[in-house]
Amino acid sequence: MEILRLGSLNVRSLGPQGAGAVLLCHGFGAPGDDLVPLAEALDPELRWRWLFPEAPLDLRSQGVPGRAWWHIDILRLQRAVMSGEIDALVRETPEGLAAVHALLEGAVEALGVPREKLVVGGFSQGAMLATDLALGSSAPFAGLTVLSGALVSREAWRSAAEALGPKLHVFQSHGRADPILPFGGAELLRDLLAGAGAQVQFVPHGGGHEIPPPALRGLHAFLTARLG
Repeated sequence: MEILRLGSLNVRSLGPQGAGAVLLCHGFGAPGDDLVPLAEALDPELRWRWLFPEAPLDLRSQGVPGRAWWHIDILRLQRAVMSGEIDALVRETPEGLAAVHALLEGAVEALGVPREKLVVGGFSQGAMLATDLALGSSAPFAGLTVLSGALVSREAWRSAAEALGPKLHVFQSHGRADPILPFGGAELLRDLLAGAGAQVQFVPHGGGHEIPPPALRGLHAFLTARLG
């Protein structure tokens, strides 16, 4: 594995150049190498190139030994989850999302992999960033993977999804017992994308905020179908 500087981001890379590629963004509070084990689990022979960008915000000063794409008001999120009132969070565009979207777009451009050969995705906050990137792309990616993500920027995402329609291929998984990002939020995202004409493969599971075996199996099948 090597660490590349692509645009303004550090990106861990492994696997062959010239092959189909998978770019996965980690979640809030995770280290930059958090999702690297997925490459070994899903692609032990490294048929594809794997890329793991590192979020720009260092949270150690807040007592969190990890990184973030943008700051989250944890107490507000917890209150919304406990009360079931997530509509305001669904409507809002997180402060800082546009800035990291631009950073990730710059990394993709510097990578130089054709978008039709690149699947983008992520876990939790990283899944939201990848969704925003895929919906705002000038050309469709090979696919989008949303692992324990959620709907934000509802109206902007709906308009962007409608513009892409069936050109958007999505794998989405979410735990019915997720205590951090409720399952209902995942269903809202699924319905918005499918309602816009996107081809969505949705894999619910009985776990929490995690990527269990059913999600891994579904993701492997999706990557095989999209990248060969």
